[in-house]
Amino acid sequence: MTTITPAPTSTASAVRQRVLVLYLATSALDSPVVGWSIYDGTGRTSPTTGDSDEPPYETGLAALCDGWRLFQAAQLIPPYPGHEYDVSFLKHEFFFEKLVDLDDTGQ
Repeated sequence: MTTITPAPTSTASAVRQRVLVLYLATSALDSPVVGWSIYDGTGRTSPTTGDSDEPPYETGLAALCDGWRLFQAAQLIPPYPGHEYDVSFLKHEFFFEKLVDLDDTGQ
């Protein structure tokens, strides 16, 4: 029988996740950002939804170029016939992450 031993925890290098949620105008990563949220697992900042008039990036591609890693994109589901112009949730949602070393003073 194989026993799995958990990895030892180390305080030498603590890494935390920052999450960026971008809602884009279309499903293309180079389309404009129309909504966003930022969550900071480092505890260094406490951003809230709507705390800025300007998005953190103009496009999802700009976030990628700044080092954010894309880890989830919205499914492309066609609208039900007759509902093509209904107003609903923002459907082009992209989740990005950055891993931040807490020992690093920069962000």
